[in-house]
Amino acid sequence: MEKRIVITGAAGNLGRKVAGHLESQDGYDIILLDIDPRGDPGIISADLSCSDDSWEQHFEGVHTVVHLAADPRQHAPWESLEKLNVDLAINVYSAAIAKGAKRLIFASSNAAMGGYRDKKGPITHDLPTWPVNNYGVTKVVGERIGKLYSKRYGISVICLRIGAVGKGKNNPNPTSLWWQSMWLSNRDLCQAVEKAITVEDVPFAVLNLMSNNAGMRWDLTETRRVLGYEPQDGHIPPPERPAGQLHNWAGSLLRRLRRR
Repeated sequence: MEKRIVITGAAGNLGRKVAGHLESQDGYDIILLDIDPRGDPGIISADLSCSDDSWEQHFEGVHTVVHLAADPRQHAPWESLEKLNVDLAINVYSAAIAKGAKRLIFASSNAAMGGYRDKKGPITHDLPTWPVNNYGVTKVVGERIGKLYSKRYGISVICLRIGAVGKGKNNPNPTSLWWQSMWLSNRDLCQAVEKAITVEDVPFAVLNLMSNNAGMRWDLTETRRVLGYEPQDGHIPPPERPAGQLHNWAGSLLRRLRRR
């Protein structure tokens, strides 16, 4: 029997990749929702920030909701984040529970742990959350809603703290070692989401989700244990310049500029 899957934010960067992967697999009946289908006739237009039966009806008989819809901007205005990342998430969780969904996969973010950027040591799934901007706060809120609803209503909730997923071919960001260290390939993203759909007996989990990047501090031990996730891709960031070398390089550049 096919599993009915709803994907929210289906026209976005993550949504298109996950939807394309699942549609290529057998055993899934996929329902795609987005406020702006962007010309795709297979995506149903739905404003999920407003509770409405016009879109909630599509959750009837659903096995899993893959909730990707959100304002993805790290520094978006709070008004937008409140509406699209908090109110919208509550509506999606509530619709999933009301219509009897077995599982909800919540697209959390590495931004929930952004405060650990300048610290040392592994970033594990069970460290205290440490968002440094409002976007990260909304992702922590989404995780906490999931934990509450899982305990209260019995729905299985898996929160994936997604790393850096670029658009298109999704190459690692060349300008930042921090972002390169938490790169997530398209293939590993789709693998993890499908495993989160099919894995059994997970009441609630919060899991880091990155590819196998050399030297990264993001710990994937729990992701491997819970999902059986094994990243197929990885990135080797270039070595950081030693502080003295960087200072000498900056001084040399400044002297050249002064000669002009």
